[in-house]
Amino acid sequence: MKRIFVTALSALLPVLAASHTGSLEHGHDFISGFIHPMTGPDHLAAMLAVGLWSGLALSRPWHVPMAFALMLLAGALVGMSGLAGVGLSMVEPMIAVSVLALGLLAALRQQMSLGAALVLVGTFAFFHGVAHGTELDGSIALLGMVLATWLLHLAGLGLGLLLRRQARLQVALSRVLGGGIALLGLGLLARMV
Repeated sequence: MKRIFVTALSALLPVLAASHTGSLEHGHDFISGFIHPMTGPDHLAAMLAVGLWSGLALSRPWHVPMAFALMLLAGALVGMSGLAGVGLSMVEPMIAVSVLALGLLAALRQQMSLGAALVLVGTFAFFHGVAHGTELDGSIALLGMVLATWLLHLAGLGLGLLLRRQARLQVALSRVLGGGIALLGLGLLARMV
């Protein structure tokens, strides 16, 4: 089992070189916004991890992904307005921390009160939103981004709920998936130092 875990985690290392670089054109149409969260492994991993963790460990699994999507929207509106300004230097480190933390929460199937989970995920979502908002142009693109985020949450949530019912696979797969996401976050943080 340890070999499978190490192999799976090491297979994710090349993803670190392709994290959200901003090299893609950011349009103002629905499709550009919809594709945007999938252009960077950091955002993609965090959004999947929210759903995965919610499905694996939380008593009300729908609340946390919904809170993430709403706070992502709030952060994106701040990012689009240019109000983020000074705090923009903290955006990328917070995104990396969110990937690490959400991956660990999923890997450990960490239970948490709904209030604490909402605050934690809401904070992370706000920073993801600011990053997206500074890169997207227009409310139609923003709508596409929020829809894609919700679908990524649903994919992770579906997998988490499925694993919750499969006791034999739950521990191993949650550790591999969550651990891989956490490793990505750790790598992103290491690149910033």
